[in-house]
Amino acid sequence: MADGLIDVHHHALPREYVAALAGVGVTTSGGTPFPGWSVGGSLAAMDRAGIRAAVVSVSSPGVFFGDPAFARRLARSCNEFLAGLVRDHPGRFGSLAVLPLPDVAGGLDELAYALDALHADGVILLGSAGGRFLGDPAFDEVLAELDRRGAVAFLHPSSDRLGLPAPGFLVEFVTDTARAVVNLALSGAFERFPRVRWVVAHAGGFVPYIAGRLAMADRLPGVREKAPQGVLAYLKRLHYDTALSTPPHVLRAVLEFAGADRVLFGTDFPYAPAGQVIEQAEAVRSADFLDGPARAAVLAGNALGLFPRLREGMR
Repeated sequence: MADGLIDVHHHALPREYVAALAGVGVTTSGGTPFPGWSVGGSLAAMDRAGIRAAVVSVSSPGVFFGDPAFARRLARSCNEFLAGLVRDHPGRFGSLAVLPLPDVAGGLDELAYALDALHADGVILLGSAGGRFLGDPAFDEVLAELDRRGAVAFLHPSSDRLGLPAPGFLVEFVTDTARAVVNLALSGAFERFPRVRWVVAHAGGFVPYIAGRLAMADRLPGVREKAPQGVLAYLKRLHYDTALSTPPHVLRAVLEFAGADRVLFGTDFPYAPAGQVIEQAEAVRSADFLDGPARAAVLAGNALGLFPRLREGMR
């Protein structure tokens, strides 16, 4: 397993988290019921797919449901659970801390506790919180602190609010991701907070596909003042994961746009079941448009650059 894959998009659903959400009437994510999850299930799926380590997070719908105190308690519970997971299974897991946004004060407190006391490997930020997308000035204090630390921020979709007959994970999740990325660029957040190391879920939503259109934003009034390097320059600095994005035409698009040094393997387990995890791993392993060094970078090397603690499992 020492030369195995690293999955940067792997979720946990602690029992206490699922129970707390059920208590406020939340039983779904992206329009589908929460899947069953256990530590043993994660490890079994990882072993079957040849995944040496996974960076685990609690994702959509997050922890905030109108009550800041509830959100702070739940974020702390989740983050301590993930820290225990890392501690109990050395070399197999890293963790991304969840924050109780849009409660910025609570988010800053939890960020400091998670990174300094729990030694989380970064944070997960939902594309939108409290009706505001990342890049909104309301979140500047959080981004400034992440920038000061040079921290990893994993951008994950959250919204399924359009009311389409299709569940939100099919279309609105990738739209939410793209909206957040575009807002971060056009608001100047990428320029003002350049040391945040962003990983964007699901190959950036559809950012690589519409990159040419997004470049047109440079001609809009005021954009060059906030994003002086040009929108595409900022988007090419991001890291993009491959979760649920491994069909050849999708994988080619993100690789051609961002470069093999900016793409990381991810699965979206357990929302993607074990069989689909294996399929995604095989799709990247067998992609004939990746040479050996590029494949190694996508499958593990790039992740080790962002999450150096995971190197411990290679000894």
